[in-house]
Amino acid sequence: MSTVRDRVLTGGARTTGVLLCLLLALLGAAWAARDLTAARPGAEVWWAWLGGARGPRDATAPASSLLDPLLALGALTAAVTALRGAVPAPVAAGTLFSLATATVLLRAPLLWMPGVGRLPGTDTGLTSWAQRTVLAELALAAALLVVVAAGRRRADRAGRHRGRPEHGLPEAASSAYGVVRAVPQAADQGRPGRPRKGPARTAGVLLAAAGLTLAGGEVYRLLELGADGYRKGLLGGATDLPALPPPPAHWLAAVLALLALGAAVAALRRVSWARPAAVAAAALLCAHGAGALALAVHTGRAARLAALSGTDRLELASAAFLAVTGLTVLLVAFRRGVPEATGGAGGALAYGSAPGAARPPHAPPPPSTLPPGW
Repeated sequence: MSTVRDRVLTGGARTTGVLLCLLLALLGAAWAARDLTAARPGAEVWWAWLGGARGPRDATAPASSLLDPLLALGALTAAVTALRGAVPAPVAAGTLFSLATATVLLRAPLLWMPGVGRLPGTDTGLTSWAQRTVLAELALAAALLVVVAAGRRRADRAGRHRGRPEHGLPEAASSAYGVVRAVPQAADQGRPGRPRKGPARTAGVLLAAAGLTLAGGEVYRLLELGADGYRKGLLGGATDLPALPPPPAHWLAAVLALLALGAAVAALRRVSWARPAAVAAAALLCAHGAGALALAVHTGRAARLAALSGTDRLELASAAFLAVTGLTVLLVAFRRGVPEATGGAGGALAYGSAPGAARPPHAPPPPSTLPPGW
């Protein structure tokens, strides 16, 4: 049996986490739906989400960015994961924690960035609604962190509280003859939901490479732009922004690098929450890289690749690497981890609780004279 002190996510914490995730998904989906319904038919809202220039048919400026549908999709995925009872508690807690962390890091710049600027056709009244949305999302993300921290308890305490034994093993009846320890058939693989060695190493190496690529690009831009120029791209300073703008370019790259490196360390150490952390980081990396490539194709930069500068070609190559790496890590991280422990794999086994019950291996035979109350 495992000597690790497992923790479980209580039913109340799962339910609360699902409700918070649904509220986060509703906020992101509402802003995305507003842009899709407010735009005229044929308006290039998708390219505006990716950071492209507004087309001549765009009468209404978008109020959101690509992060809104992405965060909404991530919140729905986290809600479904936490709702499923078959998902191990560490994986459910890691999913909620990853969603909350990504939301806080990606939405925090909107607290100090300017809102609606001089974009024609933009309703300035959206600024107040956008600020309220940001505050609500940050509050919901903070509540998720509290739920994950406060809603976990040790498995042995949870088992006593619920009247069930630790690790989900069936409780021995009071009339059982004896309890024996079954010989484990295989080496202990760790806590339930923990990634297996092969996928964990693959995901860890790829995420580390992606994180170092982003970090190296930011170091190069810092040296090229200088401290003042880089600070504007890190904290934001433009005034012609939508109501819910994306994070500044350098801030987004730094956050993606931080999430990728953190998930890489978790995967290489094979912690129980490594898989949801890898999925969250990989999804953002894949969307970021694929969006940059799609925008390059749309604007014609990819068609004149030979005429681009070395820096521009390196940016496109990095975007392609991030897209492929993110997709590969997603496929690897979605593989099943270590299953839940069962009574047949080792642990306490009782016999004699029912007529004709089979005697476990390595158990002594029952006495020839049955004791009173047998």
